[in-house]
Amino acid sequence: MNWPVRPIKTVIKNTQYGLSVPADAHGSIPIVGMKDIQDGHVVVDNDIRVALPKEQADAYRLKKGDILLNRTNSPALVGKAGIVRKDIDAVFASYLVRISLDDTLADSSFINHYINSEMGQRQMKTLSTRAIGQANINPTVFGRHFFIPLPSVRVQREIAALLCSWDCATEKTEELIARNRERHQWLTLRLLTGQQRLPTFYKPWRTVRLGEVFTNRVEIGRPDLPLVAITGENGVVRRDDLSRRDTSTEDKGKYLRICPGDIGYNTMRMWQGVCGFSRLEGIVSPAYTIATPTDKVDGEFMACFFKTPSVIHLFFRHSQGLVDDTLNLKWHHFSEIEVTIPDRTEQRALAAILRDSSREIDLLRKQSEALRLQKRGLMQKLLTGEWRIKIDEPEMAGETESNRGDI
Repeated sequence: MNWPVRPIKTVIKNTQYGLSVPADAHGSIPIVGMKDIQDGHVVVDNDIRVALPKEQADAYRLKKGDILLNRTNSPALVGKAGIVRKDIDAVFASYLVRISLDDTLADSSFINHYINSEMGQRQMKTLSTRAIGQANINPTVFGRHFFIPLPSVRVQREIAALLCSWDCATEKTEELIARNRERHQWLTLRLLTGQQRLPTFYKPWRTVRLGEVFTNRVEIGRPDLPLVAITGENGVVRRDDLSRRDTSTEDKGKYLRICPGDIGYNTMRMWQGVCGFSRLEGIVSPAYTIATPTDKVDGEFMACFFKTPSVIHLFFRHSQGLVDDTLNLKWHHFSEIEVTIPDRTEQRALAAILRDSSREIDLLRKQSEALRLQKRGLMQKLLTGEWRIKIDEPEMAGETESNRGDI
């Protein structure tokens, strides 16, 4: 038996627009904005406060089970929703709408999951109206024309509980990623500044000019090679692997060749540490500079070394330009910078430790993404009734064990 499909207003108890009040440095009440809706949940981690009289604060205070709907935002983000998982001493801002449900007819977690599902978001895009750079969803239109399949409340809760278990696993994985990133930063600072030495390495570090241990690769005329990009976080990657718009020119005859083992850096942003070690051969925009390590240094170590705060500060000091937007670190100035580094054998040992640490983070990232993909697949099946959860009693009046497809 199919679940009944009804407009969402049949399960809504009331809706409420958010507050339009200015932030107040002396305020005591946190106010939730659009950015606080993350992965289907309301997360209060900002420092924005408002001052409100008690009666108004009480009227807008967030309660467990509330759903906040992003009613005005960019076309990509409008219609996203987040559930309040516990009572919060916070209020919510304009551009958000609070949806309170009749809990005898609907489970808030189930409804929130459906709104954020691919099926729900397709409806949201259809219902939204667009202006220049913005989209809007009218709560009345949403209530009347957003349709949702509604099994019994018990079935809704069972489905929501199953999906929430995936959320829990994803959150724990993200917590592990955050802790491992902190550990990686700690290792980088301790090991690459010489504060902590590895056993068996006792030689003093030596000071060199970067021009003594790197050469400048300037090879053009290779449009046959794939286009790569140098990112601040992920180093050198294939341009096709990035989601952002390709702004490269059609004529790539003057693009620079980068080879495995090279370090490429953004000439205009090296003062922010935007550089990466390359494991790929390809071409990059002439806006980058390519530094090729000599046999005196390990390229992977030096790429990590260039990310340390003290070295980034050196890049800032040697960059030329009147303001931040015009600062650039061309090869001539890069080559004159002096740094203190260990010998190549120790460099390799340190690079291996940091490489293993990075791999742990990458594996956890992949695990987190796999959990998200699994959940999306489950949502498609469970929220539409294509897959049914086995329970001890019929899902709806008239439905029996014999006519229900269980999993």
